[in-house]
Amino acid sequence: MTDPESPLVRILADGVTRPFAPLSHAVRVGQMVLISGIIPFRGEREIAVDDFPAQMRQVMENLGAVLRAAGSDYAHVAKLEVQLIRPGDFGDMNRIYGEYFAPGAFPARATSMVKALPVPEFLVQVHGMAVVAG
Repeated sequence: MTDPESPLVRILADGVTRPFAPLSHAVRVGQMVLISGIIPFRGEREIAVDDFPAQMRQVMENLGAVLRAAGSDYAHVAKLEVQLIRPGDFGDMNRIYGEYFAPGAFPARATSMVKALPVPEFLVQVHGMAVVAG
């Protein structure tokens, strides 16, 4: 239930698979955008099984859609946390991640290796914070 008096704006982005857990893609509070775990689903829960570059690109595209829905963009991302399953994907993650930001304009970031993500086929998930553009 949405409270019209609340300062919280819950975001569900068009074109991004609807969450299967009780969460919003993001929540905007004033100028701050808190971004939930962005996962590599495309369409109706389709996933590129065991294809890390495809999953990373899908996560970054989904992130872009969520940012736009919240009134933000990649240039206004303050911090991201990347969770990887396989240490060997770190190089591809950095290369693909870097394509989405202007040179030298990277957000703060932490990268963690985790044992598992919510769906066994997931190889990557990203969450973080941004500010509203403009």
